[in-house]
Amino acid sequence: MVDFKSIIKEQREELESINKKENIIERIALKDAKKYLDYPNVLVITGIRRCGKSIFSYLLERNHKFIYVNFDDERLANLDSSNLDLILSSAYELYGDIEYIILDEIQNIKGWELFVNRLRRTKKVIITGSNSNLLSSELSTHLTGRHIDVKLFPFSFKEYLMFKNFKLSSAYTTKEKSEIIKHLENYIVSGGMPETYKFGNQILVNIYEDIINKDILLRYNISKPVEFKNLSKYLISNVGKEISFSKLKNILDVGHVSTLSTWTNYLENSFIFFKLNKFDFKLKTQYLANKKFYCIDTGLISSIGFKFSEDKGRLMENLVAIELKRRGVENNTELFFWKEIENKEIDFLVKQENKILDLIQVTYANSEVEINSREIDNLKNCNLNCKNKIIITWNYEAEKEGIRFIPLWKFLLE
Repeated sequence: MVDFKSIIKEQREELESINKKENIIERIALKDAKKYLDYPNVLVITGIRRCGKSIFSYLLERNHKFIYVNFDDERLANLDSSNLDLILSSAYELYGDIEYIILDEIQNIKGWELFVNRLRRTKKVIITGSNSNLLSSELSTHLTGRHIDVKLFPFSFKEYLMFKNFKLSSAYTTKEKSEIIKHLENYIVSGGMPETYKFGNQILVNIYEDIINKDILLRYNISKPVEFKNLSKYLISNVGKEISFSKLKNILDVGHVSTLSTWTNYLENSFIFFKLNKFDFKLKTQYLANKKFYCIDTGLISSIGFKFSEDKGRLMENLVAIELKRRGVENNTELFFWKEIENKEIDFLVKQENKILDLIQVTYANSEVEINSREIDNLKNCNLNCKNKIIITWNYEAEKEGIRFIPLWKFLLE
C-alpha cells in the first residue's frame, strides 16, 4: 500500500528546503495571482516543465494553512481518482484543517476534474500543469467559468536581473548600462529556466528530453518517434523562419500534413514552442498561410538547436517574440508576423481587438549604419494603419522618420 503521508510530508519539506536555501525571487505575476485567490475560483497555473510553477504556488500559500501534492512523482504513478480522497485524508491527518490545496501536475490522474470541482466549494484550490490541452479540455467541461488561468513563463529579463541581485531603476548610469548588457549577453544564451543557473545548460537538455519522451511520445503513443524528434529539432533550429507544412512533410518524410499539424499542436500544448500566423484581415487566409514557430526559451535553442551563423540575431528575435507573447497574456493582445507578395516583411505585428498597436522589426545592430535599409523601408512603406513603429537593436537608440529605435535591453525592461 502506498504511504501517502510520507510522500506528502517529503514533498512539502523539499519545497520548504528550496525556499530556505536557494535564491527565490517574487515573480512579477505573483501579485495578480494573489488577487485571484480572493474569489471562489480554481487558480490554474500552466507553463513549460521546470519553469517554477511549484515554487510560484508555494509562494502564494506559504503564509496560510495549506497542503501540497505533486503527482509528477513515480510513487504516485498509476493512481486514479479513487485514491484522491485517501491522499486528502492523509494530508488532513498531517496538517489538520487547511485553507489552501496545491495540486501539482494533477492532469496525470484520470478523473481529477470532478475531485477538484468538489474541493473548490470549501477550499481555495491551485492546480498546476505542463500540458495546456489536458488541463483546458477538462476544465472547460467541468469548471466552466469557475477557474482563472495564469500562464507562467521562464524568467523574463527583469526577473533574471532580480535573480542576479541587480537593482532595477528608472534610470541607469553608463556603468550600470554596461553591466546590464553583460547580463543580457548571458541571458540571451542561457535563457530564463531557473535551474539553468544552478546546474548549467546541460539541465536544459534533460528537461527537453523529458518533455519529448514523457509528456508527448509516451502520453500520445506516437508511432513514429524518430520523425517526431526530427520535427522538434527542425523547429528549434529554424525559429523565426516561415514554415510550410507541405514542404516540411517532404523534408521530414512524414506521410500527411495533418500529422505534422497534430504533432506541432502537441509541442505547443507542452509549451516548448508557440506559433505565429501571418497577419491578414481574412481569417481563412491566416489559417492557410505559412507559419512561424518560436521557442519558449532561448537557452533551449542554444542547447538543442543546430548552430547557425546568425545565432545572435535569431536569438534576439526569439527573445523579443517571448517578451511580446508574455505581454500579450497580460494585456490581451495578439501577435502575428506580416508579409506582402513583394517580400516586404515585418517581424512582429501586435493587435488588440481590431486595432494594430505596434509594428516591430528586430536587428542585431549597434549603430545606424549597421541597420539594413530594408528593415526601415518595410516599416515606412507598409499599407498598415499603425503609428507606433519600432526597430529593436542590440544597442542603438534614436527616433527618426516616425520610427523609434530602441536597444533590446531597454525594450525588455520597459
